[in-house]
Amino acid sequence: MNTASVQDRSSASLWVYAGLAVVATAGFFYVNIMAAIVDGLIAGLGFSNAQAGSVGAANIYGASIGSFIAVFLVRRVQWRPVLFALISLLLVLDLGSLALRDPTMMMVVRALHGVVGGLAVGVTYSVIARTRSPDRAFGMLLLVQFGLGGLGVMFLPTLVPQFGTRVLFLSLAAVSACALVVLALLPKLRSGATPVEGGGVAATGASAWHPAWIALLAMFLFQAGNMALSAFIIRLGAHFMLDRAFIGQALGWATWIGALGAVLVIVMGTKYGRVKPLLVATVLTLAGTAAFWRSEIGWVFFIANVGTAITWSFVVPYLFGMLSKLDASGRMATLGGFASKLGLASGPLLAGFVLRADDFNLLITVALAMLALATVTTLVAARYVDRLEPIP
Repeated sequence: MNTASVQDRSSASLWVYAGLAVVATAGFFYVNIMAAIVDGLIAGLGFSNAQAGSVGAANIYGASIGSFIAVFLVRRVQWRPVLFALISLLLVLDLGSLALRDPTMMMVVRALHGVVGGLAVGVTYSVIARTRSPDRAFGMLLLVQFGLGGLGVMFLPTLVPQFGTRVLFLSLAAVSACALVVLALLPKLRSGATPVEGGGVAATGASAWHPAWIALLAMFLFQAGNMALSAFIIRLGAHFMLDRAFIGQALGWATWIGALGAVLVIVMGTKYGRVKPLLVATVLTLAGTAAFWRSEIGWVFFIANVGTAITWSFVVPYLFGMLSKLDASGRMATLGGFASKLGLASGPLLAGFVLRADDFNLLITVALAMLALATVTTLVAARYVDRLEPIP
């Protein structure tokens, strides 16, 4: 692609990271408010758990396809005009979703939306991966997502009964419109095939593929395990007899507080390596997920959401950062976006079928199993990359 070799300057790089984060967020903001969308489709349009979960899954599976296609395109296209076209199409599809009521038609349109969004995100990821500090850049991405996602899950569920599901798709359209403005304001980034200094520590040779596949598997499992619960977290709280107003406030605040994980990544970078911070974060993820078994206790439900939100926004940037370090061209990070979306899609799809009998305890167990496997694979990949890049 004539993707970008971003010429970072410490005084401006965070602003560039923030701008790229907003552009990338437009491609999959629906993931950040998936709980509100699933709940809104059930409460507003009368979809079943399985139908609502399938719509969410179709959206993200479409994004997986788009991300996979982007792997082959990112080195052959001019990123800025392509992103303008893709995000504009996202805006049209979100507005078109306002009129849909049929589950099948909704699945089809949202799947198409996912393909377009996946392409947009894949192109943006290839740009982010070429920055001087991809760990910090992806941390900024998670910070923006969690900040906007907190607003969404806090307010949208309470607005759906009053304004219907159209409020969900209007919010998605608003983010796309903002992304178009930000895209126009981004500084010109120098094109070229050479990554910026510090943009990669290993070539894409055979030796890099083994840890890369492990990191991709870790990404898939971590995203699937988290999203399996997250997509139905409002329903989970209601199942444990929590008040809906409390659930909305708890999720909103938890999402905002959860952005602290991304802030830690931005501040720490790889100062302490990757293995030790990720070991702490993944163990806390398992503990927080297990705490959902006691969701009938309001403060436990809140703390579990806060803890898992912090570790979610902490682990994912490091996974993307590791993939970026294993391939300076940016394609591996784009492939990471594919694995991420595949996991994000598989989580709600699996959860929708597990919940046919409304067995939320079983769902928590399934999520824990996936996250335990994600912990092992994450630490194996981190150990390899740390060996390539010694702690300064």
